[in-house]
Amino acid sequence: MTEVVVCVGSSCHIKGSYQVIATFKELIKEHHLEEQVCLKASFCMERCMSGISMTINGQPIQGVGFANSADIFYTRLLPMLSVPEEGCTR
Repeated sequence: MTEVVVCVGSSCHIKGSYQVIATFKELIKEHHLEEQVCLKASFCMERCMSGISMTINGQPIQGVGFANSADIFYTRLLPMLSVPEEGCTR
């Protein structure tokens, strides 16, 4: 299971983290990846100056914003799905 964590702390919330989550939810559903991707929200990830903070399988992704969230889905998340992962705890 691939784990995607998006910060919803104050700074990231103001920058549009809920729109990023909505985009990822929509794309996960559109591509029928509900059984392969675990999407989570987290409070402050302590990288407030680098755009919306998020990680994919623990790897920080920088420069995230609403405008490029679909691009990040396609270029960073989809390539990771070919590698089997451990389960996601909710």
